[in-house]
Amino acid sequence: MSIKSDRWIRRLAVEQGMIKPFEDRQVRKGVISYGVSSYGYDIRVADEFKVFTNIHTAVVDPKNFDARSFVDFKTDVCVIPPNSFALARTVEYFKIPRNVLTVCVGKSTYARCGIIVNVTPFEPEWEGFATLEVSNTTPLPAKIYANEGIAQVIFFEADPDDVCAISYGDKKGKYQGQVEVTLPRM
Repeated sequence: MSIKSDRWIRRLAVEQGMIKPFEDRQVRKGVISYGVSSYGYDIRVADEFKVFTNIHTAVVDPKNFDARSFVDFKTDVCVIPPNSFALARTVEYFKIPRNVLTVCVGKSTYARCGIIVNVTPFEPEWEGFATLEVSNTTPLPAKIYANEGIAQVIFFEADPDDVCAISYGDKKGKYQGQVEVTLPRM
C-alpha cells in the first residue's frame, strides 16, 4: 500500500469521479483552506449541522441512539457549546475505488483551537457524503465555518496483487450512499 500524491488524486477525481465537487488547487484566501494538497484532499463541511444537547437527559447508546439528542441547524457558522459536539457532513461526495482506503484527520487550524474532527476511514467502494463528528474540547463555545476546510483525507492505494477480497460495497455497508448527516445505525 502506498500513499497517493496530488497528481494521482487529480487523475482519479477527474477520470473516475472520486470526489465531487472537486477543487483541483488549494483554496486559501480568506477561508480555512480546502482542495487538493500535496498528499491529500482538504474536505469542506456543509452548512447542515446536528448539535448535541442533553435537554431530554438521554443516554448516549450507539445501539439505540435517541435522535432527540440533537438540534438541527442550517447555518453558515455553527456554534458548538463547550465540551460538546456536532455532527455534520462533507460538501464533497466520495466514490472510493476498490483498491483505495482513506484516513481522515482534522485540520491544524481547528486542532489548535481545541476542536477535534473525527471521521472514520472511507473503505474500498464506499460512496456518499461523509458524516463528520466535530468535538469542542474547550470550556468555551466554538465556531465552525460552513463551506470551508475541516479535515484532510489521505489516500492509500493497494498493490495490484493485494486488492481487498470483500469491499464495503460488497458488504452493502449500512452507511453506503448516505446523502445527509447520518446518525448511528444498527
